[in-house]
Amino acid sequence: MPEFEKTSLNKIVRGSKRAHYDKELVYQILDSHFLCHVPYAHQNTSIVIPTCYGRKGDQILIHGSLKNRMMLSLLDQDIVSLTVCHMDGLVLARSVFHHSVNYRSATIFGKPQIIDDPEDKMEALKIITENIIPGRWDEARIPNKKELNATLVIAISIDKASAKVRDEGALDELEDHKLDVWAGVLELETKPGEIVKNSDCKPELKTPESVLNFEYSNHNVQSNN
Repeated sequence: MPEFEKTSLNKIVRGSKRAHYDKELVYQILDSHFLCHVPYAHQNTSIVIPTCYGRKGDQILIHGSLKNRMMLSLLDQDIVSLTVCHMDGLVLARSVFHHSVNYRSATIFGKPQIIDDPEDKMEALKIITENIIPGRWDEARIPNKKELNATLVIAISIDKASAKVRDEGALDELEDHKLDVWAGVLELETKPGEIVKNSDCKPELKTPESVLNFEYSNHNVQSNN
């Protein structure tokens, strides 16, 4: 895949040696997560909200209520952004000053657009659902007409983007190597926990395949082109 053009918006200045602009890496980071953070402006205040998303080609899909303040504010902006970040490890140096984290992050910039067509909205909701937990769409009831009409779906074009990655050990001062202080990386993993069945579920219902097969760290690494 080609690279995103570097502009004043997506160019990484601080820590530029960790900057990446190739689309393949950006999309890998996007496709291996389902939670993003979206900033918007309201009453002269910057607000950041976490929300689930899905990707279709060069678009990020998000949804919310018709009265959702964030969604409505995004539609008033010419260009919006969102960020996805994976925390991969705590980097523990010999000095507190050089402590850090290993991570993979991607930030995109693009134009917001309402998806009005009912079939396109339904497809977008399916993509978002399947990005969170593959297989769930076919196991549950899909939105009815009333629910679909009450849902606002926005597509954000991925016009500009960049990724930033840190994947290395502690970088101490040479003189600190003499200290009797342990240095290294404590890797972090997010794994599924206990499966808790709803108390109002029918007793005979078994745990569905989407839940049994869920893997957080590798739940959707394939591309949705």
